[in-house]
Amino acid sequence: MIDAALTEFRPLISTSAACRLLGKSRATLHRQRHPGPTPETPPPTARPDPSWALTDTERAALLAVLNEDRFADKSPAQVWAVLLDDGAYLASISTMYRVLRAEGQVRERRAQATHPPRVRPELVAAGPDQVWSWDITRLKGPWRGNYFDLYVMLDIFSRKAMRWEVHVTENADLAQAFIENAIIGNGGVAPRAVHADRGTSMTSKPVAALLADLHIAQSHSRPHVSNDNPYSEAQFKTLKYCPAFPGQFGSIHDARTFCDVFFTYYNNDHRHSGIGLYTPSSVHDGSAVTIQAHRQKVLDDAYAANPHRFHGHRPQAPTLPAKVWINQPRPKIETEEAPQTFQAA
Repeated sequence: MIDAALTEFRPLISTSAACRLLGKSRATLHRQRHPGPTPETPPPTARPDPSWALTDTERAALLAVLNEDRFADKSPAQVWAVLLDDGAYLASISTMYRVLRAEGQVRERRAQATHPPRVRPELVAAGPDQVWSWDITRLKGPWRGNYFDLYVMLDIFSRKAMRWEVHVTENADLAQAFIENAIIGNGGVAPRAVHADRGTSMTSKPVAALLADLHIAQSHSRPHVSNDNPYSEAQFKTLKYCPAFPGQFGSIHDARTFCDVFFTYYNNDHRHSGIGLYTPSSVHDGSAVTIQAHRQKVLDDAYAANPHRFHGHRPQAPTLPAKVWINQPRPKIETEEAPQTFQAA
């Protein structure tokens, strides 16, 4: 019926309009009118070379000219222009490109800058004080172009802010003192690795020397890869999206006062979604285990009092993180050779 109606409408309206009126797919109609080849359909014949195509002799002669020493540092367009100035026309510019491409000679001839591949940082923490991450963000000052630098050190397992400082600038000496203060404030306990991006302070010699002296592994993000430092970036977003964040500070004293209040709240009262809605301090000091047991008892009591409200599913308190990482380590490919082992003398 639809096909018959399409035939009737054909001299009156366009095919697209008829398909819309009758609810038929225009693509389906096209396939019906123009079916594809069947297994019995003979393969299409090869397209013959056009009469104006270069002969094999002409192609060889053109390639020989393009490969002359005088054209070694010139593009096909320049070769074409030089030949015209010499009173010769061998082929168009596009034909020159086609001939060179067929011989694998179309490439960048100039020396290109190369950069060694950056190592993908892979850090794993199964408990607090194993891997710390730090970064610096800017806080707007009282007038345009004036900023304060906020240094923050995080434990990636517990998300606890181990240390924060606000300064009027960013430099290597302040960064070195900041890391020292973070370790001192943690009772002298240092992590086994510290991760940061590639800012000038993070990659400075004083910081590198300090970490080497303390036997702390130093890790850095790859250039232009913000996901290599996710914990610090996420913490800065939590800070700046806080409803109480003023957006602009009248003085460095105001910035330090706000950060003192914020990080006290963040460590001790903020229920962090990345660690089972426990506070960073409770995960860091291990008291979250007791809190988890208390939460589970409350849920068990609620389930015992009204099991029908839970549709037969016993509620479970959020679990604590077992392991966190910066870039989950990729599985290592085992070779057929036995791995070498080294023992201390």
